[in-house]
Amino acid sequence: MQKIFNLFDFKQKVNYRNEILAGLTVAMTMIPESLSFAILAGFPPLVGLYAAFIMGLITAIFGGRPGLISGGAGATVVVLIALMQSHGLEYVFGAVAIAGVIQIIVGLFKLGKFIRLVPQPVMFGFVNGLAVIIFMSQLEQFKTIINGEHVWISGTPLYIMGALVALTIAIIVILPRFTKVVPPSLVAIVVVFALVYFFNIETKQVVDIASISGSLPPFHIPKIPFTLETLKIILPYGLIMAAVGLTEGLLTLNLVDEITGTKGRSNRECIAQGTANIANGFFYGMGGCPMIAQTLVNLSSGSRARLSGIIASLTILTIILVGAPVIELLPMAALTGVMIMVAFGTFEWASFKAITRMPRHDIFVMLIVTLITIILHNLALAVLVGVIISALVFAWDNAKRIRARKHIDENGVKHYEIYGPLFFGSTTAFHEKFDIENDPEEVVIDFSESRVADMSAIEALNSITDKYQKAGKKLHLKHLSQDCIQLIKNADNLVDVNILEDPTYRVVTED
Repeated sequence: MQKIFNLFDFKQKVNYRNEILAGLTVAMTMIPESLSFAILAGFPPLVGLYAAFIMGLITAIFGGRPGLISGGAGATVVVLIALMQSHGLEYVFGAVAIAGVIQIIVGLFKLGKFIRLVPQPVMFGFVNGLAVIIFMSQLEQFKTIINGEHVWISGTPLYIMGALVALTIAIIVILPRFTKVVPPSLVAIVVVFALVYFFNIETKQVVDIASISGSLPPFHIPKIPFTLETLKIILPYGLIMAAVGLTEGLLTLNLVDEITGTKGRSNRECIAQGTANIANGFFYGMGGCPMIAQTLVNLSSGSRARLSGIIASLTILTIILVGAPVIELLPMAALTGVMIMVAFGTFEWASFKAITRMPRHDIFVMLIVTLITIILHNLALAVLVGVIISALVFAWDNAKRIRARKHIDENGVKHYEIYGPLFFGSTTAFHEKFDIENDPEEVVIDFSESRVADMSAIEALNSITDKYQKAGKKLHLKHLSQDCIQLIKNADNLVDVNILEDPTYRVVTED
């Protein structure tokens, strides 16, 4: 058995005690969140728990790295609310399965590596925004429903709820100073549960959200017409869900990499996530993705292997089958306290220190990503906007860097030594460097410190050579790199770059 787990854990040694206790803690925190998101979307409560079990088990065994916890996440569920309201639950299952197929394709074509394009300020904004969302969602537990409206609790219920949450937080903060044998989150849940149960304290419990008793996830094929019209309906939702799940999942994977000092496999995670979502579509689950809050609970509980995720998912299934009467009595205050501490642990407090050293545009990107995450709860959109802004800033900064050093040699030939990349953003500045009218009869443009990056750059070369040709002057392009030459050759049918042979550098033959 040790060899099997070592295989799953990339030959890491497994601490079974830590893994089992961490798994139990994760299960306790995942149940109310999965139920809450399922109810929010209008799904049957068990659909959320089935998703937690299926996503958790498949990704724990086959996912991209140990320690990562997946389940019925709010980020992906929010995407499906509109489809649920317009077409019903069966179409949701179809969209979840489609999302899984897309995620597997991304993994097979090894596109998960593009998560490297996410800059650090975007990561800061993503994590900070998510921490705020986690914290704000816990405030909902301080509300109750009166006449169909959510109103803040007051008086004795508020004092009891606040005291129990404070006790939970105190245990989580103080216990590690005395012992780290058991996860403090699990101890806090057990202590608060015992206090409420034996002293018969009246407070909000899991059963107040929904009943969690049920059977094994039933297999069924989504009852939707298998037509092109149906595909047109569910495909957009599947695409968005896949994008949101992969974005949150790969960013969470990167975060775990930083915390543990190890390296996960992004493409393997894409395939595992897709497989789990397909299974959700056919086994009555609402789908999901890696959950950063539960992942941090898992890591803070000492887990570094896959076993904790397997234990968590099997615990959820056991609770559905036989343990619901006990778990339904868990005080929501204990789970709320745990998640509040997760929110504080998630927030990148170091980003405040980094602000004094960050460029202003990076600060702007971080704040924008944070605000979009908080306001729209759309993690994929927030990251996309952050990446686009960062890319535009980078392009503008590099566009200003292109410059030319000029001199005339003993033969009367004028040399332009170009520095900086020639791409779409720098072509205008590139043209401004040349004095075609007053240049001598022979001109050399030296690219030893530059490179031709894209089609706009090739068109700029075509334009400048054409202008020198019309002026009756001879132009040489020197030191073009092999990839630049190949780029120009590939565009030969589209543009006519007048590159002349240089006997010294042998760049390319004369057209």
